[in-house]
Amino acid sequence: MSQIANLDQIYLDANATTPVLPQAAQAAMDAMQNLFGNPSSSHITGLKAKNLMEQTRQRAKALLGAENGKLIFTSGATEGIQTGIWSGLIKAKSQLKEGKKYCILYGATEHKAVPNSLAHWNEILGINAEIKAIPVNQFGDLDLEFIKNEVDNALMICTMAVNNETGVYQDLKKLEHCIRDNNPDVYWLVDCVQALGKRSLNLAKTSIDYAPFSGHKLYAPKGIGFIYIRETAPFTPFIAGGGQEGGLRSGTENLPGLAALNVIFGMLLNKDNSSFCSVEVLEHYRQQLTKSLTQAFPSIVFNHSYKNSVPTTLNFAVPGFSSKEIMDLFDAANIRVSSGSACSSKVTRSFVLDAMGLPAWQSESAIRLSFGPAMTQIEVDIACQRILSAANALSNSCLMLDDSKIDQDRAPLDGLVQLRSGSSCTWIYADKESKQALVIDPLPELEKRIDTLLQCQQLTPVAILDTHGHADHVSGRVALAQKYLSSQKTNELGWPTNATELQIGNEKFNALTLGKLTLVKVATPGHTDDSMSLLLTSDTNNLTTSTRYAFCGDTILMGSLGRTNFSSSSAIGMYHSLKQINRLIGQQTLLCASHDYNNEFTTSLSAERIRNPLLQAVLSDTIDESQFLEKKTDLDSSLQDEVGTEILCGAYSGECDKAKIKEYTSESLRQRLAVSPNVNIIDIREAYEYALQHTLDTTSEHSGTDSGLNRGVNIPMTRLVQFIQEHQADKESEWVLVCRSGSRSMVAAQAMHRLGFVNVAHLKGGYALSS
Repeated sequence: MSQIANLDQIYLDANATTPVLPQAAQAAMDAMQNLFGNPSSSHITGLKAKNLMEQTRQRAKALLGAENGKLIFTSGATEGIQTGIWSGLIKAKSQLKEGKKYCILYGATEHKAVPNSLAHWNEILGINAEIKAIPVNQFGDLDLEFIKNEVDNALMICTMAVNNETGVYQDLKKLEHCIRDNNPDVYWLVDCVQALGKRSLNLAKTSIDYAPFSGHKLYAPKGIGFIYIRETAPFTPFIAGGGQEGGLRSGTENLPGLAALNVIFGMLLNKDNSSFCSVEVLEHYRQQLTKSLTQAFPSIVFNHSYKNSVPTTLNFAVPGFSSKEIMDLFDAANIRVSSGSACSSKVTRSFVLDAMGLPAWQSESAIRLSFGPAMTQIEVDIACQRILSAANALSNSCLMLDDSKIDQDRAPLDGLVQLRSGSSCTWIYADKESKQALVIDPLPELEKRIDTLLQCQQLTPVAILDTHGHADHVSGRVALAQKYLSSQKTNELGWPTNATELQIGNEKFNALTLGKLTLVKVATPGHTDDSMSLLLTSDTNNLTTSTRYAFCGDTILMGSLGRTNFSSSSAIGMYHSLKQINRLIGQQTLLCASHDYNNEFTTSLSAERIRNPLLQAVLSDTIDESQFLEKKTDLDSSLQDEVGTEILCGAYSGECDKAKIKEYTSESLRQRLAVSPNVNIIDIREAYEYALQHTLDTTSEHSGTDSGLNRGVNIPMTRLVQFIQEHQADKESEWVLVCRSGSRSMVAAQAMHRLGFVNVAHLKGGYALSS
């Protein structure tokens, strides 16, 4: 078993970075403590340091088959990329012919460091060539015909040996023939960062001009890398100074990093004394992981072919689950994966998969699982076990359907669930006594999840409804209704034609019964002419005090009002609908909208009147129809340019409130809990995350016992609105929200604070930093 294995966590994000091998770490430590001389010094200590540096260089050249070229040590791949691009473009600029149009080519799936660097130096050097992305096919292979047609006018071409997201490798021999047959003089950079230790390289037998590498992708420390430069390739130092590296790259050399690299290179050259597995063993590991993933998620889709990808990378998507959900699930099981390139982890979709032409949902839901060549069989076995445990947690939480577990005892769903896809919301209310449910504004992306939840909980929907005809998506209502309510006669929004008629005050309304509750339909035209609001109440004789939730569609959104510039809209209609809602419900009744653009979950008339001057003016009778129409038209006009891939359904009239929330560190929270028994800890992770952290042998990651967080209860974010409604009388109590990283707890705490929970706080860094 590898000495680097930490079985508390199974680290499967090696394409982002790797742990340092113990042998490499020891070599770095020895260099810092004993071999600490400056390689430029002429005394014995300096000479020993220089000898280590040159030994590392010779090993690198032997490993890469680069005996005749230059090999310069750098701070990492980014510096190497800059060095190659800078050198090539400076020389290319001196050879420009007046009147000729030039281009610079790069692979469409390159790491962003390449196109961003090309754009930067193209502008700085004043070359102003057209930068063109080389298309790829569905397998990630570069379009050779495109290169053939474009490379004759290219100053430089940048490609990738192995892709960091998919593991797809390029056929460098075929690529070289295509490039050199059509332009023997173009400067060629190949990003080899992900190839080292996974693909054989013999650079001297190629016409590659520049090949950057990074140490931390292969068990060396961060901050050390190197670049190969072909003997005949132009070179201009990127860093000038004291003349180190023979004047090629100034700056005192990173000797500890070089010492670590020296050990890594030695292992790669001497496979009999190495921690690294053969390609055959790595392929066996990939097959094991693939089998477990497929068993755990039967509908899984792999986003690349195995035929042209290294065995250490798997990129996949699970239908019905976002990449964040799968990442959170795996993290709870103490498996570390990523949603794509670690350098762009905040991006919601993969440009690599987009370039390959994969469907949008695969790009948005992509997960990258990657391991290094020092992976062990024990780690693979544990990973496979945990993957299956993670899937089991999803089944127990009714997010995946396991037919063998339909009848097993599980906590019955009772109350409100908020599901989301992007900024759109679906609401499900379940009554555990009657086993009935309401589904409101079902999204097509969530259709399978809703179906799974209904089957798993054995719920019977009394109605599946839309609050209005949606302009930004097709409703998922029809398909669900055909399955569950095929004999029910409804209008176009799913409201049953045989609903009960109620007299409330001087008005008549249609209503449905759900257990002991009643759902009252209120026509609220404005956003669309068919818009309706649905009031879930325990007492129809007193809607103001007994209405728990008002599902108001896009009539009132958090911080905004629904837009009224559709062909079926009416601002005057909305004016009167707002007044109608205000007459029927209480100021603290929770409004459950169809969209949540700022992650605020829910709101109330009281909260909205504070920050929405137009709504306040309507409800306080200080504005008439014509004035409202004028102001609403102005608001709607600002949304004209927003119509695109997503139609914004709300006209914003105020800033999104981001309250300053009190933050605890694990130590300060521990101190607070020691002196105050009344602090309420709320773990807002989803039920499957919570269950995994309490059932797997991963307690070292979960610090509940040490910090006192075991005093808390689990209230998933999907149930947060239900929690807020149930605790309307507890707004003065002290609440501390915790999650995995602190990001979700901050968002939820802000939402609660906005609704009057004045003593809400959260744990900064979450469980990740609390141990």
